[in-house]
Order: sequence, then structure tokens, then C-alpha cells
Amino acid sequence: MKILVVGDPHGKILKKIPKNIDLILITGDLGKTGLARKMFFENIKRKQKGLDEIEETPGFIKKVWKEIYVSTIKVLRHFSKIAPVYFILGNVGTNTDAETKKEEEKLGIKLPRIRAGINKIKNAHLVRNQVRTINGLRIGFLEYFADVGWFRELGVKDAKRRSKSNKETAKVRRILRNFKKLDILVSHQPPYGILDKISGAYGAPKNWWGKHAGSKVVLDYIKKSQPKYVFCGHIHEGKGKKKVGKTIVINAGVSRDYFVVEV
Repeated sequence: MKILVVGDPHGKILKKIPKNIDLILITGDLGKTGLARKMFFENIKRKQKGLDEIEETPGFIKKVWKEIYVSTIKVLRHFSKIAPVYFILGNVGTNTDAETKKEEEKLGIKLPRIRAGINKIKNAHLVRNQVRTINGLRIGFLEYFADVGWFRELGVKDAKRRSKSNKETAKVRRILRNFKKLDILVSHQPPYGILDKISGAYGAPKNWWGKHAGSKVVLDYIKKSQPKYVFCGHIHEGKGKKKVGKTIVINAGVSRDYFVVEV
């Protein structure tokens, strides 16, 4: 089976697709995030300088959501015409329709329903923390979570965020135990220390450079269970291939980056 592993698209599509692809796996972050990303890093810089963060207005939030929605749907329509597409959620465009409704009520604005849009696309399958058997392969799909190791690595001291992260990390440990033996793990985050080093190439703050943003939970799972492959993204500058024991880890990169894997 010939698999096209697509790195975090962020709204970009491949103009030239390799021939005879049987399956497409996408590592998350399908939508474009130019507006949100610019604001996020700008506020980090302001906070470091002791300045107040720029407040996101309802009008700005609506533009962010529309940018993510339109680009996500474009990406899925494009790839789903080529082969069956299976994908996970990254840290972009993750809101359920119920969460979207709550946000609308809070802000007093109308927002696009991204899950409803995804569900209308044939041949595109969102998989959330589950195993699928596809053409005889056991493939586990692990969506983005706030890994507690990331907060420790970057020295984040926000107690509320770290508490939530502890809960999410514990949940992921249980999910991975339930996955048991896999042929392929699709994970948004790379394993800790493997193709996960941050640089300044994509706008990260200088105090993040050289730090590892991968997951120790994912790394532990790989060492114990040794799936044949792990496909990941998230850390854009980490694109590449590396072995952990018998497991081949591929960080598929970002925005038109991809790998072709024959299994």
C-alpha cells in the first residue's frame, strides 16, 4: 500500500500529487492560521516586555474562524478526490459545533461550524483518539493534547493551564495503553527529543529556541510498543525521518511538505 503522509497543511495543498496513492494520512492543523498565529506571538512578545496583551475583538475572532474554516474545507476537498483521507485534529480548528455555539452566544456573532463542514465531505475521515483497521493495517490516531512536558520544558508557570495539561496527559496515557500494538501511529506531536526542536524559523520567541516540544508520553509508547511507523507534525522545523528502536518516526513537516511511504 502506498501512503501519502501530509504534514500540517495550514491551508496549503499539493499541486503535484505522486501517482497511485492508496491512502492519505494528515497529521493535523489543516486550516490556515496566519491571523491567529501573528496575534499569538505578538502577545508573547508584549508579555515579555511587561506590556498588556492585545485584546481579540469579536470582529477579529470571526475573521480567524473564517480563515481556518475556508482553508480546512479546501484542503479536505482537494485530497479526498485522490484517495481516502484520514486525519487528526491538531491545535488549530478543533472546536465542536456545541463549543462554537457557546462562543457565538458569548461574543454575539455568527461563526462557521467547522465540524459540520468536515462531515459533508465524502472520503474524508476525522478520527479522534481511536484505532482504525485500514487495508489490514492497525492505525492509531492521536489528536493534539496539552502535554505537561511542554509546559515544563518552556517554563510555563500558569497553574490553571498546567492543571488542565496534567489531566489531558493522563488521559492520553490511557488512550495509548488501549491502542496496544499498532502498525502506524498518527500523532500531532512528535515524541520528545525526536524531530521536535524549536528554532526561530517559524516565528517562535527566542527563549523557546533549542527547546524540545515533543511528547514524553508518545516517546514512552514508542519505546514500549514499537509500532512500525509514527507520522507526526506540529514542530514545523522538525521535518525529517529518524529511528527509535525498530520504529521509523517521520515528522512530515508543514504547508506542502509530504512523504510517500510504501507499507
